[in-house]
Formats: sequence, C-alpha cells, structure tokens
Amino acid sequence: MELIIDVVMDALIDSLKILPFLFITYLLMEYLEHKTQEYTSAIVQKTEYFGPLWGGLIGVFPQCGFSAAASNLYAGRVITLGTLIAIYLSTSDEMIPLFISEQVPAVIMIKILVIKAVIGIIAGFVIDAVVHWHHLTHNKRLDDPIQINALCEKEHCHCEEDDHSGFIGIVKSAFVHTIHIFAFVLVLTLILGFAIELIGEDKLSELLKTSPVLSHLLAGIIGLIPNCAASVIITTLYLDKMITFGTMMSGLLVGAGIGLLVLFRVNDNKKENIRIAILLFLIGTVVGALLDVLGIAL
Repeated sequence: MELIIDVVMDALIDSLKILPFLFITYLLMEYLEHKTQEYTSAIVQKTEYFGPLWGGLIGVFPQCGFSAAASNLYAGRVITLGTLIAIYLSTSDEMIPLFISEQVPAVIMIKILVIKAVIGIIAGFVIDAVVHWHHLTHNKRLDDPIQINALCEKEHCHCEEDDHSGFIGIVKSAFVHTIHIFAFVLVLTLILGFAIELIGEDKLSELLKTSPVLSHLLAGIIGLIPNCAASVIITTLYLDKMITFGTMMSGLLVGAGIGLLVLFRVNDNKKENIRIAILLFLIGTVVGALLDVLGIAL
C-alpha cells in the first residue's frame, strides 16, 4: 500500500510541476491564434532563425515544464524543429537538484549546463539548416504555417466559439487545453511509475554498468523514459562513480523530461514524433560516446 501511495504522490507532484508552464504556453498560443495569421507568421519568421539559441539557453533551467511547453509550441508550428531539439537536449530535469544535494561544486554544475546548452544550440542550428535546405531542394515553403487551430480541433476546446469574447475566451481555451494535457500526463506518469517499480531501479542501474558501448545505448534508452526517475538513476550512478561522464551525458541529453510524452499527445503526425525521438536518441548517445572517446571528464 505504501508503494502505491508513493508512486501516486510522485506522479501527482511531477504532473503538477508542469501545470503553470502548460497554462502559460497555451495562453500564449491562444493569444497568437486570436491575432491575424499574417501578423503572427511575420513574428515567428523574424525570430525563428535565433530559436535554437534561445531554446538552448532556456532549456538549462531545471524544469521539465520547458520541454512540455516546447512540444506544444512545435505542434502549433510556433517554433522550429531545431528549437525543439535544442530545448530537449539542454533540459536539465532532476540533475541540478541532485548535484546540489550532493554538494557538487558550482563550477562543475555550470560547466555541465554550458556543455548541454552548447550541444543543444549547435544541434538546433544544424537541424534547422538541414530542414531549410531540404525545403529549398524540394520546392517547399521555407516556413511552416502556424497550426494552433489544429490543436483546438484536436482537444475539442471550442476555441472558435470564443473568438469574440476577448481575454475570457483566451483564458477559457487555455484552461481546457491545460487540463486535457495534465490528465494525459498524470495517467501515463502513473503507468510508468508502476512499471519502473516492478522492473526495479537496481536492475536498471546494473544494466548501465555492463560495457562502455552498451552503457551509452542503455543510458539513451533510459533517458527516453518520460519520468524524473530516469535522470535520477543516471545522475546518481555518475555521482557514485559507477558510470563515466560521457555515459551520464548520453542519458541526460536524450532525457527531455515529459517533453516527448506531450509531443506524442499534441502532434498528430506520429511518424514525425518517432523520427524526432530517434534523432534525439542518436544525437545524445553519439555526443556522449564522443565525450568519452575524447577523454573529457568533470
């Protein structure tokens, strides 16, 4: 019974943490939707080239809510794929609180955050450049049209009924979106929490200590788990000197909190979501392995 209560409480706390981020994000998106498409598209087009830079910097804050917000913004095509990946890669989740509790020197924490941010920014700019080149060579429009109204249709929030109700309508629509996603995340987090308890964190820890190559792949797979337990396991093993710095980075770079979970909920293109998850996994594990090959350690 105590185990059930612990899992439920952890899931509830993790889900409640993202509520303000989700609500603020949907307020922003509803505001954009209530403005003319021409006006909002012009704003996005002017700022999207610097998106990966801002994404990499914002993502370093130890809150998984940023990755959840980014997933919603990408589903509405308010931000680019490169910006989304930059935020995913730089997201810190539970790493910083654990480091602080273990009294890790601030200099080391800052170095790790800088490394994650730089990797996210570089990867984001490269991805956006590749997407831009692909659109040019295939005669596609360079900027994706904003699709916030598609999210409204998906969530059945009846946003169109509130078009003339001003601020109240915007808040109402944002609230409906937020509650829908909150409920979805809570249920999935509960399921994942019970699954991790059944498998056992000790078994996951043992798997990470197998071989150098396999450890990076396993760290990346564990990082894909949309639950704070993933980053806790990986960070704890690093603090206990059971895995290398590169292996830790593989898991933490791939770990985007509940960002991927929210992406699969709000973005209808499931094949695209799978490709994004694979891309995130490849970047994280390859960079982590490269850090070990280069002998970089903190």
